[in-house]
Amino acid sequence: MVIRAPMVGTFYRAPEPGARPFVAVGDRVDADTIVCIIEVMKLMNSISAGAEGVVTHILVEDAAPVEAQAPLIVLAPRPK
Repeated sequence: MVIRAPMVGTFYRAPEPGARPFVAVGDRVDADTIVCIIEVMKLMNSISAGAEGVVTHILVEDAAPVEAQAPLIVLAPRPK
């Protein structure tokens, strides 16, 4: 599954500079796990995983601009 940007903005991996990223490759996530923030006009929008799985790839660099529907993070189904 690919988590996509729901809007145009700036992608951030952590809640603030110097903080631990929300997720890293290998992390297990639930549907409601916050995986990143997208900033739009100084408004911070928390983006949740939307599904259970394991983070396999983070496709965007921290603080990079993203377009709507741009792929951000790849999840593999969580092993049972």
